[in-house]
Formats: sequence, structure tokens, C-alpha cells
Amino acid sequence: MRYLFLTLVLGCQLLFSQNKYPQDYFGSPVDIPIVLAGTFGEFRSNHFHAGIDIKTQQREGLDIYTTADGYVSRIKVQTYGYGKAVYVTHPNGYTTVYGHLQKFSPEIEAYVKEQQYKKQSYEIELFPTTDKFQLKKGELIALSGNTGGSGGPHLHYEIRDENSRPMNPLLFGYNIKDTKAPRVMGVYAYAVGDTSAVNNSNKRIELRLTKENENTYIADKVEAFGAIGLGVETYDQLDMAYNKNGPYKICTSVNGTVNFEYNFEKFSFDESRYINTLIDYSTYIDSRTRIQKCYIEPYNKLSIYKNRENSGLISINEGMSYQVTLEVSDYAQNTTTIVIPVEGKKQEVTKPVKNPNNGQYLVAGRDNIFSVGKASVYFPANTFYYDLFIDLSEYENGIIIHNDRTPVKSNYTISMDISDLEETDKDKLFIAHETDEGNYYYEHTYRKGNTLSTRTRDLGKFTIAKDTVAPKIRPLNFRDGQWLSNFRYIKLKITDDLSGINSYRATINGEWVLMEYEYKENTITFDLSDVDFNVEAHNLEVIVTDNVGNSTTFNAEFYMK
Repeated sequence: MRYLFLTLVLGCQLLFSQNKYPQDYFGSPVDIPIVLAGTFGEFRSNHFHAGIDIKTQQREGLDIYTTADGYVSRIKVQTYGYGKAVYVTHPNGYTTVYGHLQKFSPEIEAYVKEQQYKKQSYEIELFPTTDKFQLKKGELIALSGNTGGSGGPHLHYEIRDENSRPMNPLLFGYNIKDTKAPRVMGVYAYAVGDTSAVNNSNKRIELRLTKENENTYIADKVEAFGAIGLGVETYDQLDMAYNKNGPYKICTSVNGTVNFEYNFEKFSFDESRYINTLIDYSTYIDSRTRIQKCYIEPYNKLSIYKNRENSGLISINEGMSYQVTLEVSDYAQNTTTIVIPVEGKKQEVTKPVKNPNNGQYLVAGRDNIFSVGKASVYFPANTFYYDLFIDLSEYENGIIIHNDRTPVKSNYTISMDISDLEETDKDKLFIAHETDEGNYYYEHTYRKGNTLSTRTRDLGKFTIAKDTVAPKIRPLNFRDGQWLSNFRYIKLKITDDLSGINSYRATINGEWVLMEYEYKENTITFDLSDVDFNVEAHNLEVIVTDNVGNSTTFNAEFYMK
């Protein structure tokens, strides 16, 4: 037994790839010790994390440096996503990305601001010529921040290859202290197929684990028959950080032979939404628990798999005994091992899973159009990952499109007839996604005649809502008629109660000025140094419009010179 167990462990460990990436080419983007808040490939909502998140000591404004010689190939400023981001292309073909920035280095900042004023837009995407911003390794490129979809101050850092595929930055010689093995919260067995069973059930079964030593667990014996798969709930923690990060590699072996492995060396952006085929999606929706499947569904197109013998499924035959090992490892090769004894036994299923077969049958590989009352629903080919019976019905306020426990791969279209509604209301109507709690969320809606339409990936309840209340605007750090000579910024809060803010526009003395929108705080901020004030009195006008066209105008006078 001891010899077999050693063989099982070595079977997975030997699959750690030899590092073929340059180890001393890229330097550190920060001049503080690198402590990670997020690792490469860890699971986010509908996508994998494409870089590493470097802690910035819970503050903004730290110097960020380019990690190798190169040139600025792209600059993007957006309200969401990476916020303020800069891309540097290097002579070896790789591109580094620096996201959630507070501001760029002075030369780049001046260039970006010039283009923003030229286009009269805060959000902007620029592709400078190769000779515009030539950078040396270690040169200041930006200051760290919290812009875009960041949940707190940090630097999002990526390395992409020549095909724009994100690579794990730890492959390039970054030495991050990590002495802790991943923690396993639960291991599960799945009976796959109508003739398979695990412990007299074809439902998911959680395995009972007993701790053998610090990083090894033994599961109670499993009785099974047919094709079975495993799933694991796990996270990793690095030294000096409490964040729950994703592991680097998961591997399973059967009687010493590896039959399944994936690791997060690299992936492509266009496959990222297949994350929903890797996890037990319905369990995630029900409990926000991510169980990672250690077998590959037929519709799973991910490229992260290094070994896919029989798609990771384990064939259990009657009268045979199996020693199954599951290993979860981080990049530093700290590993947690679960040993699962399996006994092949033909069995009667006493707890069968009832597969729903009500509703209308949808073939995922072709276009599907359905009518629901006065609404129509158009599912283009490959909206879903697999064929299914889809439940479409009406309810008091609108329509119900299936349920949110089914993953959706791409957008589909909902169209709703409003011909029987009052004409005066129609310009203020939109399609809303209604939660079980009765809250409404705006779905981007467009109108053609008496039809409202939206493209969405949401499932559940949809209704027609009306928004007649204009947004609110409130100054935060100044008042009307105030002298602002000693101020660097002016800040306002903008909010909307229902459909949400669509646009804003600010002018001073009739000239457009740049306001930076921070949606997490509902604020817009103007840098007073952007304008050369030659007179004392100035009129600020801010117009904010929501998604159905309700608009509010704010005016204030201030003094400075």
C-alpha cells in the first residue's frame, strides 16, 4: 500500500511542466514586496482571471514600473473592466498589461488627456505608434489605483503571448512566497450516465474524508458501478495574505495511472466562458459554492487540460477494486492529496435523479424561436452549451424564461409587445430583469415601433418597467458661489433610482471638461488644473441622463483665478 501510494503521488507530481519561459527577463512592476490578492486562472463571474493581482498596501498612488524594455502599444480608459490600463509590447513578443491605475506617467497622462478632450469622452482607447512611448525596464509608467471593476486598491498585472493569450506570470520567474498547500473543502462523486451509480444513487455524493496527515486525506470506501467522475471544492492561500485564491493544478490518478489533469499555464480569452462547463453550475447558483469537475463534459471546449484519458471519467467494473487519488497543487507545488478507495459493485439506484423533460425542446446547435404570450424569444445557435427542455411561461408581471441554474454561453434576444400601453408612457419603458425579491434591473433596451427588445445572457423573470424619475446630482466638496482657488478637484455625486445612468456631460463657461466617472462611488470628478482660468467667475453645468432619457441639469457658479 505504501509503495502504491508513493507511485500515485509521483504520477501527478512528474507532470509539472519544465519551465520553458524566460526567468530573468521581466522585473517587478512595484518596488515593494510582491504579495498577491489574486492568482492567475482563478474563477471569476463567467471568466477566468487573466493575470495576478498585486497588493498595494491598501492604498493608491504607488509607482508602477514597466517590467521590461518595450513600447506602449495600447491605452484604454473605461468605467468598468480594467479601468485605466496600459499595454506594453516587448521585443521578445510578449505584452504586459497594467490595470486599475489611478493615472499614467506624466507624459502618457498628458497624451491621454489631450485625446480625451479632443474626443470629448472619458472612455477612450488609443493605439500609439511604436515610437511614441519607448520605455526602458524599470521606467515609471503609472500610479496604482482602484479604477474600473476593482474591489479595492491593487495592480492587475498580465503577461500575454504573441497571440494575445494570457500567460501565468509566475512562469516567468516571479518568486512569491507560498508554503501552504491548497485547502480542500469537499470532494464529490458523480454518477455519469443512466447506468452508473455511486452508493446506490445517481445524484452527486459528497465523500466523507479522514485526515491522514497535514496534507493527506483518506475517503470512506465508495461503492460504484459504471462511469463516475470527481469534483472538488478548494482554494489556495499564499503567505502574507488572507485572500482565497485558485489552485494551479488538479490531477487525478487511477491505480497509479494519471487519467486527468488541468493547470493554469495559459488560456485564450475566447474560451473563457467555458468556465461554466468546468464547474457544477447549478450548485454554484444555489449556494455560491464552486465545485470544480475533474472530468470533461462533451461540450467543454477548454484548452487547459493536459491529460484527458476517457475525459477524466473513471470506469468502474463489478468485482474490481480501485485506488483513486485526487491532488490539488499550487504553483509552488504544495499539494493536498485525497485517496479514495472504490469498490466495483452492481447496484440498484435508490435515489434516482429526475431529469426534467417538460417545456419545449431546444437544440443548442441551431437557431430557436419561441413565443411566450405577447413576447418572443430568439436563441441563436450555441446560445446554450447543450440541448435541453426549456421552460417558457407567463406570470402576472411578464414572462419567465427557464431558470438561472442553467448556464448561458452567449446573448439571446427578448422582444416584448407594447402596443396596448399608453402612448405617453412608451418612451420611458424598458425591459427589466426581476429578481425573486421584486427588484428590477435594467436590461439594455432598444425600441422599434411597438416592440421593445433586449439582448441578454440572463434567465428568469422579465417584465416591462417604467422610469419617469430623473437622475440626481449633488456637489460633494463645494457649494454654489464658493472660491475654489485652493482646490485641486471638484467632485459630484450622480445617482439614478431605476434604469441607471446612461451618460453625463459637463461644461465650464460653455466648454466641455473631462469628468472621471467612478461608478462604485457614484461620483464624477474634475481636475481643476485641466483648465487655465483667466477670469474669476465660472459657470459649471452638468447634465446627467438615465437609460430611458430622463435628464437632470445642475448649475453652479464658482470663483478662482
